[in-house]
Amino acid sequence: MTSMSRARVARRIAAGAAYGGGGAGLVGAAVVGLVLAEVRLARRQLGNGLSGRVPAADGVYGHAYEIPGEPALRLAVLGDSTAAGQGVHRAGQTPGALLASGLAAVAERPVELRNVAVTGARSDDLDRQVGLLLAAPGPVPDVCVIMIGANDVTHRMPPAQSVRHLSTAVRRLRTAGAEVVVGTCPDLGTIEPVQQPLRWLARRASRQLAAAQTIGVVAQGGRTVSLGDLLGPEFEAHPREYFGPDNYHPSAEGYATAAMALLPTVCAALGLWPAEEERPDVSRREGFLPVARAAAEAAQEAGTEVTAAMPAGPRGPWALLKRRRRRRLPEAEPATPSV
Repeated sequence: MTSMSRARVARRIAAGAAYGGGGAGLVGAAVVGLVLAEVRLARRQLGNGLSGRVPAADGVYGHAYEIPGEPALRLAVLGDSTAAGQGVHRAGQTPGALLASGLAAVAERPVELRNVAVTGARSDDLDRQVGLLLAAPGPVPDVCVIMIGANDVTHRMPPAQSVRHLSTAVRRLRTAGAEVVVGTCPDLGTIEPVQQPLRWLARRASRQLAAAQTIGVVAQGGRTVSLGDLLGPEFEAHPREYFGPDNYHPSAEGYATAAMALLPTVCAALGLWPAEEERPDVSRREGFLPVARAAAEAAQEAGTEVTAAMPAGPRGPWALLKRRRRRRLPEAEPATPSV
């Protein structure tokens, strides 16, 4: 499928989200049902890492940067088991803790983390998760990171419905004053037990949803980072290192890789990334594109950021596509529980 064809599919799904449609996209419900069956079978066979328990990582990170009278930055994480940190045993290995520690080091300020992600969540649970954050006492989070989409694919949620729920969540958070960064649907084709041809079909369904998610998120003022097959080469070369014990969720090394891809965009959303890196770098194939094309390209290359640019152009809204340089994350220190 060409880049233009991928952009058309993503645009069609996003349009369905905006206008109440619910089509399943080109892959089709029957094919996604096959992927669902294969993934569930693989998970039943492997089952040893699916207890649903994740380490509690909420609290304050970066105490070395405390300054009397200066409040901590507030980071919230929403989404599914990947956002929660399923598959690791220590709080400091979860993506939320890794992002909080990395953000504290860049901002040189403490970061208070709250994670409301739930194992097994689909995009229709985001309304509840956003409600928990906005109803909590105290200020709205400075930045929210959402990681969602895999369960939407495996449970056959129509892509337009999935995107509609995500877009609504981003709009509510942005209206409340929070910056929003979305890690789009990961590539289910990297799951080790899934065999061909379902591996290819899972990849295609995942990337279609990721591209449509990007269009919806950017329209609401959020930013996206394609997680895609971010860990694909590492998974294939070192599956025991980058998969967790269930061969489905990432290991500590896998989560660290994902957090490294998200952190630059989280920092940029808060105005903390070096100004010289905000300009498009042509040598890295960065630049301004119609949002649907930027979304399609990002879905094909993990770690790619898309954010809104010009509000309109000959082919609709435009976006800035960036391939930010990743930085090693500091090891997450134990958090002090929030008070």
